[in-house]
Amino acid sequence: MVQSPMSRKLARNGGLLYPVIGFAMFVSFLYLAFGDLWGFNFNRDEIKLSFVERNGTQFFVDGKVFYINGWNSYWLMDHAVDYSNRPKIKGILLAGAKMGLTVCRTWAFNDGGYNALQISPGRFDERVFRALDHVIAEARKNGIRLMLSLVNNLHAFGGKTEYVKWAEKEGVALSSSNDSFFYDPTIRRYFKNYVKIVLTRRNVYTGIEYRDDPTIFAWELINEPRCMTDPSGDTLQDWIEEMSTFVKSIDRKHLLTVGLEGFYGRRSPKRSTANPEFWAADLGSDFIRNSMLSTIDFASVHVYPDHWFPEKNFEEKLKFAAKWMLSHIEDGDKELRKPIMFTEFGLSNENEDFEPAQRDRFIKMVLDFIYKSAKRNRSGAGSFFWQFLVEGMELYNDDFGIVPWERPSTYQLIIEQSCRLARVHGVLTTQMEHLNAFCSSTRL
Repeated sequence: MVQSPMSRKLARNGGLLYPVIGFAMFVSFLYLAFGDLWGFNFNRDEIKLSFVERNGTQFFVDGKVFYINGWNSYWLMDHAVDYSNRPKIKGILLAGAKMGLTVCRTWAFNDGGYNALQISPGRFDERVFRALDHVIAEARKNGIRLMLSLVNNLHAFGGKTEYVKWAEKEGVALSSSNDSFFYDPTIRRYFKNYVKIVLTRRNVYTGIEYRDDPTIFAWELINEPRCMTDPSGDTLQDWIEEMSTFVKSIDRKHLLTVGLEGFYGRRSPKRSTANPEFWAADLGSDFIRNSMLSTIDFASVHVYPDHWFPEKNFEEKLKFAAKWMLSHIEDGDKELRKPIMFTEFGLSNENEDFEPAQRDRFIKMVLDFIYKSAKRNRSGAGSFFWQFLVEGMELYNDDFGIVPWERPSTYQLIIEQSCRLARVHGVLTTQMEHLNAFCSSTRL
């Protein structure tokens, strides 16, 4: 998702009413859960995490099935560079734990520019690396796992465009397109070197190499890859094969995904029946083909109907999003035989007809699909809100960002999803022990 800095007021409680008893119970829990958020009184021994594994279409932790209620906070490393901001890192991870969330997706890249992790090929800023170390160590303390993305297809935080600029400065003759990131041998070498340095990094706070740390749930090769100069998909497919094999040669303990948006390519029979529009088949990516590789452990999908259909009304967008999710879960069950993760989903507050209640309906629809998938042992393995922030972070916000506890109806949806996913297989994770009373008293 593109991050455009802007200042906005987040949606407040839209006047939704709850039954008196249920609402009183919820408000009491909200106070107990978050009354001490900035006091950090969530004391306990360090949580012990195990590596997440895959068996067929499901994830497992310590032999138990693991369905995920997760979120995106792309800004963690960048924000942690400044020590004065680190309480907010602790705050959002603590908040996630208190909501029963289990995995946070965030960036493990910033190429060139301000607060760059990689200043130039193979040259790193130790100050920023220590910020990423801090994020991982803090997540570990709160029992939160991280999905770490390794590069951006978009311009934000450098991305593939920055790699192309570096190669040009070295005198490498390239095409005018930044898609040369995917096929130029020099740039491929740059990226492999970056991957190796990150995966073998020893955390200064925990003493654990990243590749040996179960706090990391998975690696994501690239956020939202597209190679529009080769709509056949061959260039991107070749890059995914090479880079996923390289990652697995260094780290076989962690799961790996591509970072796809979920579009079906030219060779897919679903290109005209399941894609948002005809253009989606010409982006150089292909959900089935790219995810089928043995080195890819699970598939990722993004859900942004209002970006894909700006002219349609909310009901039409909601209908498409449901069809989109069902199509990909069916792919996971029947074609890929792998878990499907909806690693970004959101509804923009810039839509002309936007109302806060619409966002709640959209969220509930997504979460219901994952819950039903979990009940039926299907491949829909988890979903990740885009995006969560804490107060005072307007510069990191976009038209999708929310502070979860500012809107009780949204917050309740999140908590209920954590409870019911835990109930499906009779598992309450360690960080959810404080939710036992609430989960037990909530009728789902």
